[in-house]
Amino acid sequence: MPSLKDKQAIKQQQALQQEYKDLAQRQKPKRPVVRNVCVAFLVGGLICVIGQALAQFYLRLGFSVEDVGSPTTATLILIAAILTGLGIYDVIGQFAGAGAAVPVTGFANSVVSAALEYKREGLVLGVGAKMFSLAGPVLVFGTVTAFVIGIIKALLR
Repeated sequence: MPSLKDKQAIKQQQALQQEYKDLAQRQKPKRPVVRNVCVAFLVGGLICVIGQALAQFYLRLGFSVEDVGSPTTATLILIAAILTGLGIYDVIGQFAGAGAAVPVTGFANSVVSAALEYKREGLVLGVGAKMFSLAGPVLVFGTVTAFVIGIIKALLR
């Protein structure tokens, strides 16, 4: 059982810890939330404008309206993967935050970044195994959800 002196020391330590937390909270710089939201909106919107321009390009090449989404998405993913490999997408992501992370380009960035991080471990155990460490759960969730929604749609017919 702690003595009275030990209890006082514990209380004093807790008071010092709380004082430190308060001081650290006061010194922490304020986040520019409005600026971050505006930049994320503008960069995310610019990515979508680029996607729309690509869709119009593929429409002019003869793709149907129903089929234009696949090459547009694939092209956006390719561009994001190349920019990630060159280190440019990371700069865009640091500047834009969620504006660069939310579109499909952010997903491509996460896959390529993981692959680049583990390339020293080899193509199979490094790149191949680690590339889908972040993307794997997203792909599984998307596949399972699509399957369940397809069954529900078939049952409702």
